[in-house]
Amino acid sequence: MSENIAGLEAQFNQRIAEGNTIEPNDWMPDKYRKQLMRLISQHAHSEIIGMLPEGNWITRAPSLRRKIGLLAKVQDEAGHGHYLYSSAETLGISREEMFDQLHSGKAKYSSIFNYPTLSWADMGMIGWLVDGAAIINQTTMAKCSYGPYSRALLRICKEENFHKKQGMEIIAMLIASGDKGKAMVQESFNRFWWPTLMMFGPHDSNSPNSPDMMRWKIKLKSNDELRQRFIDMTVEQAHTWGLTVPDPKLKFNEQSRSWETGEIDWNEFNAVINGHGPCNHERMQSRLNAHHMGQWVRDAARAYEEKQRLKNNAAA
Repeated sequence: MSENIAGLEAQFNQRIAEGNTIEPNDWMPDKYRKQLMRLISQHAHSEIIGMLPEGNWITRAPSLRRKIGLLAKVQDEAGHGHYLYSSAETLGISREEMFDQLHSGKAKYSSIFNYPTLSWADMGMIGWLVDGAAIINQTTMAKCSYGPYSRALLRICKEENFHKKQGMEIIAMLIASGDKGKAMVQESFNRFWWPTLMMFGPHDSNSPNSPDMMRWKIKLKSNDELRQRFIDMTVEQAHTWGLTVPDPKLKFNEQSRSWETGEIDWNEFNAVINGHGPCNHERMQSRLNAHHMGQWVRDAARAYEEKQRLKNNAAA
């Protein structure tokens, strides 16, 4: 038995090395399957929880056009969560089990969504920074070794690009409106800059999952590589808008032709990840309330499915 497993694992590793895609019915190591379950479900949870900070502003959007745009974006994120939960289900985990893991605190979601949205400028900042960081991460993951996740990300990334453009338009219009609008953007930038850098995860040397994920081509770029790409792109954009990056240690390295930042506050990151951020309790309570209020819909769907099954059996 162990020789057979070793042979299957050797074949699996060869397929990965050759750049082949792994599909749900293919043999895969248990650890590969578990890493994917953890990663994809975490991504799905992030899309669903990520609806909450923006949903907070739907009724307070400054115009009908902005309200419609924000509603469309939140709807997109619900769809992303659905694609991702469906992708994770191909690995043998049920949606109910993923929800239980989220609600019990066993499963994580992106730390950025545990920060409050205090002004309309935050809607622009989420589009520019948060969605921008997600695009950098997800466009590389869209070429990952697991087929269902890769294909889901292709569609998600296209929609995220619209979200980023929407956010950048909000920022540009606020800055163009005058000093008050620019000050609102700068204040929002000051709050979101560091939490966005944390989105890429800990330094590679402190990331226990990265070695296996890189070896199996679930991840194609390291946390630090992706973060640096984001920094170099975003600092230039901020300077173009006349914004000040909230980092007194920021400097340009002429040799590497890249921007160097101060050190991220990893104590804050760990606190937020472990449930002690500004909005952890609020976000989870909102999610639990929505889950409980939607129970009748799930019950009705199951009852209808059972009714159709019995009808089909009787007809057969």
